[in-house]
Amino acid sequence: MSIHIVALGNEGDAFHQDNRPSGLIRTYLGRSPLVSGDESSLLLNATSTVARPVFTEYQASAFGNVKLVVHDCPVWDIFDSDWYTSRNLIGSADIIVIKYNVNDKFSFHEVKDNYIPVIKRALNSVPVIIAAVGTRQNEELPCTCPLCTSDRGSCVSTTEGIQLAKELGATYLELHSLDDFYIGKYFGGVLEYFMIQALNQKTSEKMKKRKMSNSFHGIRPPQLEQPEKMPVLKAEASHYNSDLNNLLFCCQCVDVVFYNPDLKEVAEAHKIVLCAVSHVFMLLFNVKSPADIQDSSIIRTTQDLFTISRDTAFPGARQDTPGNPPLRVVVKDALFCSCLPDILRFIYSGAFQWEELEEDIRKKVKDSGDVSSVIEKVKCILKTPGKINCLRNCKTYQARKPLWFYNTSLKFFLNKPMLADVVFEIQGTTVPAHRAILVARCEVMAAMFNGNYMEAKSVLIPVYGVSKETFLSFLEYLYTDSCCPAGIFQAMCLLICAEMYQVSRLQHICELFIITQLQSMPSRELASMNLDIVDLLKKAKFHHSDCLSTWLLHFIATNYLIFSQKPEFQDLSVEERSFVEKHRWPSNMYLKQLAEYRKYIHSRKCRCLVM
Repeated sequence: MSIHIVALGNEGDAFHQDNRPSGLIRTYLGRSPLVSGDESSLLLNATSTVARPVFTEYQASAFGNVKLVVHDCPVWDIFDSDWYTSRNLIGSADIIVIKYNVNDKFSFHEVKDNYIPVIKRALNSVPVIIAAVGTRQNEELPCTCPLCTSDRGSCVSTTEGIQLAKELGATYLELHSLDDFYIGKYFGGVLEYFMIQALNQKTSEKMKKRKMSNSFHGIRPPQLEQPEKMPVLKAEASHYNSDLNNLLFCCQCVDVVFYNPDLKEVAEAHKIVLCAVSHVFMLLFNVKSPADIQDSSIIRTTQDLFTISRDTAFPGARQDTPGNPPLRVVVKDALFCSCLPDILRFIYSGAFQWEELEEDIRKKVKDSGDVSSVIEKVKCILKTPGKINCLRNCKTYQARKPLWFYNTSLKFFLNKPMLADVVFEIQGTTVPAHRAILVARCEVMAAMFNGNYMEAKSVLIPVYGVSKETFLSFLEYLYTDSCCPAGIFQAMCLLICAEMYQVSRLQHICELFIITQLQSMPSRELASMNLDIVDLLKKAKFHHSDCLSTWLLHFIATNYLIFSQKPEFQDLSVEERSFVEKHRWPSNMYLKQLAEYRKYIHSRKCRCLVM
């Protein structure tokens, strides 16, 4: 017999990481006299878990011969990355422990806003313990001014913890330290009480099952085997940032060239990428007007750093540029201009690697004051209108997660004529787009616009075989690296479009969306839905979606009793029908045994016991 405990939340003190003690669960398992298992075995079990990477797993023995399995997840981002595993673990838990540090309000809000809603949906009479760990360092009341942020690092009050416990019907504990008293007697006493209750409940259920099996005088019903495991689909890693970074080096679709004050060419770039990260470039390229921005510092930075040259007799102008020549921008500041290639690399790589940028600038500019001056100008370029420049400390900013400007800001230009240099004609309507983004994100588009094709010289390009809604979703992925199909049919159309333009990662995203939608459907909905699952299978095969077609075959076999009653089941090929019959669930053998068992039970009920 075993007990399964799931621990969620981070009890570490964010302000005292250097002196952070061992975790609550780890400390309890190492000190409790009722739990057997030395420190090395706990560590081995915690670090060698491969089956469930979302959680750290501890295994030990409690009360002598009871297996104790603890899954601990202190980080919400990791918990949210695999919702299927997380949901299953919470659903199978006998006890749930929620923990946070009273001196780290962020850990409390992470528990309250993220973990609690998930637990409420999955909770089914499972005991919950809320543990508030630590001694409060600041007992002062936080400021109530709505504009003040001085209470962000303040303590979590007892009232807040009790209120959270009331919402869940949980047991609230305050552990001022992780010593023998608070861990062994206080926390351990409550946890072991719930462990005993869980053991009593499992023993009672086991006895009931044994009585039911004995009531048939040794004739047991057939055991239904578990269905075969469905194939696992692995999502392809994003290469969004590297695509845009490579665009800077390939020099394709360049529409702006920077020159130094001596009118010598310094660097080439793309208006769409620069405008996606900076309002300075939006103002420079007339995407927005000073009235739209309404920020004097941005307007001043634009005027001080850049000027556009429209002189036809420009000394550095190219003579062999077909079509519209690139816009010529003169950088007024010689010091800033000398570092411009490094600054463009910084912008194209995501605009977050501040320490690397500072190091690159130091190699060219020896004076520390000049380095700071260049860095400040870069910060002004990335400044948001109307807000104080928050990019003050490069090291602090480097420690954060990258702010991918592109996948939020490029959406601003999706299906809009601003800076557009190509127009797609679909179903009688037009969709403007930007060659630089298309070339960077799609190899087929890159070949189409840079090869000896009609599209390379044409502005208006017709698109056939795809609806406008599907093509807009395709463009949304290219611009933002994400998409959200409206349903299974739309996802299949998008998958076909992705296969046509050979964007493999988008194909995988559509496959995972279709699989997730089908897996979440209850049996009644599967039986009544109008979606032709066999037609979906044939489309997946035709468009070389091998992972999805294999999964759909397993899905039909696993839900054999539902799909075998539908008319489209007859459209399966001989090979597909053979596979489904071989892997069907429940199996023919089980159905025969079940029929015999029912016949036996019926005969016993109808037999006259007196005669």
